[in-house]
Amino acid sequence: MKKSVARKILKIVGPQNFLTDPADLACYSYDASSISSLPKAVVMPVSTEEVSQILSLANQEGLAVSPRGAGTGTTGASVPIKGGLALCLARMNRIISINPKDLTALVEPGVVTGELQEEVSRYGLFYPPDPASMKFCTIGGNVATGAGGPRAVKYGVTRDYVMALEVVLSDGSVIHTGTKTAKGVVGYDLTRLLVGSEGTLGVVTGITLRLLPAPESDGTLIAFFPDTKSASNTVVSLFESRILPRCAEFLDKLSIGLISGQLPVAISERADAMLLIEVDGVQESIPRQLEAVKKSCRKCGATDIHVAKSKEQAKAFWSARQALAPSIRTLGFPDKINEDICVPRSCLPEIMSKLEKIGRKNQITILSFGHAGDGNLHVNLLLDLSNREEKLRGKAAVMEVMEATLALGGTISGEHGVGLTKRPFIQMEIDKKGLEIMKGIKKLFDPGNILNPGKVFP
Repeated sequence: MKKSVARKILKIVGPQNFLTDPADLACYSYDASSISSLPKAVVMPVSTEEVSQILSLANQEGLAVSPRGAGTGTTGASVPIKGGLALCLARMNRIISINPKDLTALVEPGVVTGELQEEVSRYGLFYPPDPASMKFCTIGGNVATGAGGPRAVKYGVTRDYVMALEVVLSDGSVIHTGTKTAKGVVGYDLTRLLVGSEGTLGVVTGITLRLLPAPESDGTLIAFFPDTKSASNTVVSLFESRILPRCAEFLDKLSIGLISGQLPVAISERADAMLLIEVDGVQESIPRQLEAVKKSCRKCGATDIHVAKSKEQAKAFWSARQALAPSIRTLGFPDKINEDICVPRSCLPEIMSKLEKIGRKNQITILSFGHAGDGNLHVNLLLDLSNREEKLRGKAAVMEVMEATLALGGTISGEHGVGLTKRPFIQMEIDKKGLEIMKGIKKLFDPGNILNPGKVFP
């Protein structure tokens, strides 16, 4: 980076918010995908005005800018593969306002998702999106990737709660999209366009979110099944029975083994699949909903059903589920390829069957879990990428997973985004004309291609 440019950035943010030491750069060179690339510098603005000045300067200099929050993404979307600036928004972390009358909150992008949920709960309100990393991830990162979570089956994902945005464009200009009203259909919906754009169109500096009244009560159960087909048929059965659970999480046999020691119930040796199901609503409805869920589970072949007897036991069920992903490393495989495919719910039995066949065919261990209630599965291929033959088999297996997903009318990413890891497959899902239109939008928003270059598009 030119010294003259560094001096100008220092003047904008001050020395405490401008990092160039190699040790500091390494901390901002990667995300949860394990892909890494060093930026030339890290800049940490604390206001929209500072972001505007930084982008204006970067645009003039043709300097790449990679926005990032907490770096919990799994696709490499925030990795600065073109060097340039890592623009960390973590210090823009104010909850500016919570409005119980209008059911809205105005926040900066660096607000941690779990902290926002706790704060709005003090007003008797509810912010439903709940990514697995919600104790660490930021609202800005959730907006950038269109993050989801277990509660999406009933309440939707991040984009369903974003009402309005403040966004700095690549030339430093600031725009405001959306409305603070419950309705608004004036002009094109730029807000929904920007949500999920992974920092390639603009840098979000302000977010108006929709809130809900908190549910009065909830109930939780886990059910074990003799095979994945029975579990996936249960999810379909729930909706056919007009039951809308708050969450319906699926775990396969390998996943159950990883968390069995943390579950406060006995697990049968016959358990090859598990569902963790949660319902909510008015207090009087919870027993009736749980009974209907149990009925569907039994009809589809559940061997054991355990209803949480207390809030503490329900919390233990969820703690075990949330510990699953980090526990995968204990299996001893050097590497993991993590995909987050999503299919129509009715296709769950078929996709699970196909995943088992793909694993056997390619001699790859596949561990699957995820948000079965909305057809979103986290498919983990466990292997050793240093072994050339195994790497090739893994590559073939990933391609077959993508093909099987799309053949069922699904999508290659339900909530993680595209970033770098999904980029090779995007042409399988989006046709040539669709990609041309998207690239045209990118060029219109960012003619100099400085915003998160190298991401999304092949």
